[in-house]
Amino acid sequence: MGRVAVVTGVSRYLGGKMADRLVRQPGVDRVIGIDVIPPASPIAADFIRADIRNPSVTKILDGTGVDTVVHMGVIATPRQAGNRSVMKDINVIGTMQLLGACQRVDSVRQVVVKSTAAVYGSGPRDPALITEDSSPRHPPTSGWAKDSLEVEEYVRGFARRRPDVGVATLRFANIVGPGMRTGMTSYLTMPIVPTVLGFDPRLQFVHEEDALEVTRRVVLQRTTGTFNVTGDGVMLLSQALGRLGASSVPLPKVPSDSDSDLVSMADAAPPAGESDQGVIDLNSLPLDIAAVVKRVQAELGKPALVSHATPLLENLSQQTKNAIPSVIYTVHDWQPAGRSRVTLNGSALSEGQQLNGFKVDEILTDSVILSYRGTQFRLRALNSWVNL
Repeated sequence: MGRVAVVTGVSRYLGGKMADRLVRQPGVDRVIGIDVIPPASPIAADFIRADIRNPSVTKILDGTGVDTVVHMGVIATPRQAGNRSVMKDINVIGTMQLLGACQRVDSVRQVVVKSTAAVYGSGPRDPALITEDSSPRHPPTSGWAKDSLEVEEYVRGFARRRPDVGVATLRFANIVGPGMRTGMTSYLTMPIVPTVLGFDPRLQFVHEEDALEVTRRVVLQRTTGTFNVTGDGVMLLSQALGRLGASSVPLPKVPSDSDSDLVSMADAAPPAGESDQGVIDLNSLPLDIAAVVKRVQAELGKPALVSHATPLLENLSQQTKNAIPSVIYTVHDWQPAGRSRVTLNGSALSEGQQLNGFKVDEILTDSVILSYRGTQFRLRALNSWVNL
């Protein structure tokens, strides 16, 4: 018999995407999505309308024989819940009730929790880079970050009470992508972006597809532990704004009792999509990329591509690569029945379409096959090629 998984928060963007992704996985017989409201768009998983704050969630887990629970239901902004009080109630009390249900249901063998790197807080005496073993010297005192810190405390308590259950906590950096509507994306896309005079903070991001893929692998491989999840490298705010072509205005720092300069984006974030971070901490510390990559690869393995005869662009000779112009690869939307699309150099293309000498030969689940003047090559999904 295959696995049965429950995904919470499926009415929001990432939760719905995660449920749909698990449905397609071999060895997973059934995926059940739980939320207080139905998803705006249909999902492939079976949907049950339920409030995780209600003890009746135990009946759902017990009655369906669930062995895997993926908790994607932590709310990031008061707008999603109605107000801050309800948001905290859903995040903290909801998680406590959900974990209590998992503790009582013997069939549960794995719990995966989506958290945030904001749990580390920020302060002037913090180390330059942080790892999963770092203890917060200036823990967050409000909002989603504080809720997530309390959620993680409940998760650790659950792991002690049910040592037979594999528990994984994923601390994501700012999640961005074409479907994400977050405090950070709202901030970066403002007509004029306010910045702090004399302060150019370091930022880290993770693409929504990478966030979903990491979660998928943790579920399927039953990985346990706490993991920082972020993209490669660090980007200054000024560099991010430069890439976006955004206008900014530096403003003097407003004195406050807090050690952090916080820009509240809860009201600016649109209601659609997944709000990943409602308050932007401009002092947030970068994760230790080398440690992140080393640990994730050790636990989850290096990403393997779908088998295909076409060579990767990176494996072509330097002379051949020099003849291929830059390809800025920003969207990879794989769909069955030939409806897949990719966005290259700002243009959305389907299989067989051409752009400035490039032809899209085939779109795979994890890459695209392109041709340019008789040279066929493969690019990993969302990996751009820049010819300097």
